[in-house]
Amino acid sequence: MTSEPAGYAHAYATAILRRGREPMPPVDFTPNWADAPRRGKYYPAAPAFALPEPPSADAPLDTALRPDADADEPFTTRLLAGMLRDSYGLLGRRLGVQANTDLAALPSYAHANWHRGTASGGGLYPCSVYWVAGPGAGVVPGVYYYAHARQAMQRLLAGDVTDRLDAAVGRPEPASQFLVIGVKFWQNAFKYNNFSYHAVSMDVGTLLQTWRLWAGGQGRRIRPVLWFDQAAVADLLGLDPDAEALFAVVPLTWADQDRADRVDRVPTGPVRVRHADRERSGTRLDFDLLRRINRSTAAAVRRPPVGALADAGAHPAPTRAGHVALPAAAPMDMPVGAALAGRRSSFGRFLASRPISAGQLAALLTATAATTVPSEIDGPADRPLAKLYAFVNHVDGVPAGGYEYDPDTHGLIPASAGPPGRFLQRNYFLANYNLEQAAVVLVPTVRTHAVLDATGDRGYNLVNATVGAISQTFYTVAAALRLGAGVALGFDSVSYVEELALADTGEFPLLIMLAGHDRPGVGDYRYELS
Repeated sequence: MTSEPAGYAHAYATAILRRGREPMPPVDFTPNWADAPRRGKYYPAAPAFALPEPPSADAPLDTALRPDADADEPFTTRLLAGMLRDSYGLLGRRLGVQANTDLAALPSYAHANWHRGTASGGGLYPCSVYWVAGPGAGVVPGVYYYAHARQAMQRLLAGDVTDRLDAAVGRPEPASQFLVIGVKFWQNAFKYNNFSYHAVSMDVGTLLQTWRLWAGGQGRRIRPVLWFDQAAVADLLGLDPDAEALFAVVPLTWADQDRADRVDRVPTGPVRVRHADRERSGTRLDFDLLRRINRSTAAAVRRPPVGALADAGAHPAPTRAGHVALPAAAPMDMPVGAALAGRRSSFGRFLASRPISAGQLAALLTATAATTVPSEIDGPADRPLAKLYAFVNHVDGVPAGGYEYDPDTHGLIPASAGPPGRFLQRNYFLANYNLEQAAVVLVPTVRTHAVLDATGDRGYNLVNATVGAISQTFYTVAAALRLGAGVALGFDSVSYVEELALADTGEFPLLIMLAGHDRPGVGDYRYELS
């Protein structure tokens, strides 16, 4: 694999921003749904074992959103099973009357809509989760793939290779257990082609944030490493780097950390996973821009110094007349597991005649504004990467209009005047939502070019993971507030830059997040697996 020139991420980010006005190629692309890939990897010859019955994630979401920063209790295999099931495992089947274009196919069992705790662009779930297990985990040390459909682990390699992970990750503190998040591009690119890198890098963030919420409620900590020797880890896992990229390595504190008790040590050398994923699709297409951005970010493995992001964060909110003070956030005492299981997209079911409360809006804003993806380059002077804007349609006590959220004062600063419904709907491309019917539309922005200048091309993954994590918090909090929610990428970003006057700050609107009450009495089917 050859590397792309440094800086290609800048060009890709600009193309994403402008795609509403300058469509990305191929403009006439149509997915071949009859030849679609599986929503997960398939290793037919790899032995599997069922994960143990997991514990309940019964900590209140309020607690998970504000975990003890000093707590880092050890994981166990049972806790790992619970975190994986509640994030990427199949929780049940559901079908509701809604406005998304795929509704006609979903009643067919072959197209069953199995819901999961984590959101995913297009519901395609392209992330692969690998467990690199060392001694003390209660399993044979080796490399395992999480088979989400069976809530099982498939062993891809036997033997302790955690030293290889430690060397590739380059952390001063070694670990004996790791989770590795990869993305199999074809699982998303068959539908979204060159746009897919933008979508899947957000999917990584949604998964990481689900883990952080789940682990935080259990007194555990998730701190991903984003800059590592991706080529070395891909070689160990037997992956084609053009087909599947590795986005994050998560070292886990484990109950047994005695590294002197090493068994089944694998020598350095050509040791690698030999099992190969069997693809369902008969034809797999390659997309030039996807390949270029993947190679460019994968090659940028040199880790920026701690504090490199100090000047790339969101600017402080301006002082402006008309500040709207918000009340305290509405309580979110729903258990984490229940909130994750309840997460879903409303797809056009919003009811404008029933406003949400200012306390519910405050809860959505405070939780999402506090969401970050911690990384190994965080510094003490860093500001949050993302800023939040709110287009208010139907919120009790808050005049309709566009606002910037100021977390320091917990208030809204006017950014555009008048009811925003017409602007929102005019600049939305799809037919699955009427944005004016939503009570509020939140817009996270990041100074993407500033982050790339500070960190290099791999910083693109951090930008999108951050926004993906924000969207996962939004969905989970909305479920805990008993609100409908939706997240969308099909909007004209440039119009939002113009409406919110973001050109001078370099902020990119990366997605829109809709919340409101759903229409009552709409047909809905649910079947829970557990």
